[in-house]
Formats: sequence, C-alpha cells, structure tokens
Amino acid sequence: MATPHAIHEEFPNDGDRIHELKLKDAHFARLLEDYDQINDQVHGAATSVHPVSEDAEKEMRRKRAHLKDEIARMLSAARAD
Repeated sequence: MATPHAIHEEFPNDGDRIHELKLKDAHFARLLEDYDQINDQVHGAATSVHPVSEDAEKEMRRKRAHLKDEIARMLSAARAD
C-alpha cells in the first residue's frame, strides 16, 4: 500500500508530465525525492510508527506543503510550454 499523499495521488492527471520532468530536470527530480522522503516521515509520525512532537509533525507538514507547492508551480509551467 502506498503512503497517503503520494505525488501521483496529489496530481493524478499529471503522471506523464511528472515522469517527463523527472527525467529532464534534475531540480524537479530532487523535489520529488525530497517530497517522498518528508511524506514518508509525516506518515510515520501520523501513524505513531515514528512518534515525534506535535511541533515537529507540524513542521514536517509545512515542509511537505512547500515542496508540493513548488512541484505544482513547475508542473503548471510545463503545461504552459
């Protein structure tokens, strides 16, 4: 079972574009890696598999949202091309 909020769930209509950008753009590929890593950490904290303080979990969620926003911006720019 995939971790909730996986990037393909967040952008279900952009699978091909995500794959293409991942191959062409090292920065985008790094954003995806960072997103996956922090998403796994958030999931671990939320399910108490890896308990953290409430503040730490909020910070992880903030970082995940920031990465998602950056990924969305890049996907939007790619659509305009």
